[in-house]
Amino acid sequence: MIRIVKMTFKTELINDFIAVFENAKPKIEAFPGCSKVDLIQDINDPRIIMTHSIWDGPEALEEYRHSELFKSTWAKTKILFDDKPQAWSVEKIR
Repeated sequence: MIRIVKMTFKTELINDFIAVFENAKPKIEAFPGCSKVDLIQDINDPRIIMTHSIWDGPEALEEYRHSELFKSTWAKTKILFDDKPQAWSVEKIR
């Protein structure tokens, strides 16, 4: 399962978020059920940054979302937003 989370940040806080992400990335990738997490940025609007993560399935993602790691990372992230985040759970068709 692929999870995409779109976040819009205040311009002056983008680097703050990148620092939060870089600190959390190895811990998220070590979380049971997660095989990869990457950060991608919109070419036309650098305030829009997305996480692209790969999970074993919805159960693994839910375990992570209820973990202290998620709660502490999300607390540091959400205060940097300039707009409401959006998230999608998707699968490759082929």
